[in-house]
Amino acid sequence: MEIQLTSDGSQTLYLPEMDEHYHSVNGAIQESVHVYLEAGFRQISATTIQVLELGFGTGLNAFLTALEAETQGKQVHYTSLEKYPLPDDFTGRLNYPSAVSPSHSSLFTAIHDCNWEIPVRLSDYFTLHKIKTDFSDYKYPGPYDVVYYDAFAPDKQPGVWSQELFNRIYASMNDHGILTTYCAKGNIRRMMLQAGFSVERIPGPPGKRQMLRAWKKIPPTVHS
Repeated sequence: MEIQLTSDGSQTLYLPEMDEHYHSVNGAIQESVHVYLEAGFRQISATTIQVLELGFGTGLNAFLTALEAETQGKQVHYTSLEKYPLPDDFTGRLNYPSAVSPSHSSLFTAIHDCNWEIPVRLSDYFTLHKIKTDFSDYKYPGPYDVVYYDAFAPDKQPGVWSQELFNRIYASMNDHGILTTYCAKGNIRRMMLQAGFSVERIPGPPGKRQMLRAWKKIPPTVHS
């Protein structure tokens, strides 16, 4: 596993055996903000938000969401699923705090250091519940307002992109819920539609033409 610099100055991890990066090489932070905050979290107007993340990874999405919760003054309950947590010697070297908000470096550390399997309140606005599990084994109690689908690409790990999984996630979401992912593949879009979602292709982050956003209940502006 290697730490690599991306185009916006933030880092990502590269897995040589899979030939896969944890984030876009065109900008790790830019990708997370665009795909998960702007397209997903910021579309929810509620003052208390339940977030589900599939793929805790480097903790970048959790960190950015915790900062956004503080900025907006919203209560966020963040559940993140990860079967293979990263070792501390990698997470401690990532430059996200210095790149985003140096004054919150202790929050990024706490996101990685806090216990798994139990909810931990890390700030006045952000509670994190990290769970070591395979996506297919989790019960998805919900109800979730936002789902960050941040698994490795379908051609790298096809087992974590399945019709059954999208069906279960759909059933666990609130009616106004949003699912976002960097992926824009046609077969993934069709799985989402089959599950009951209203799906739209929207502009992707830097270096990617499109991404997918799925709604539990169709808003007036969505065109599938």
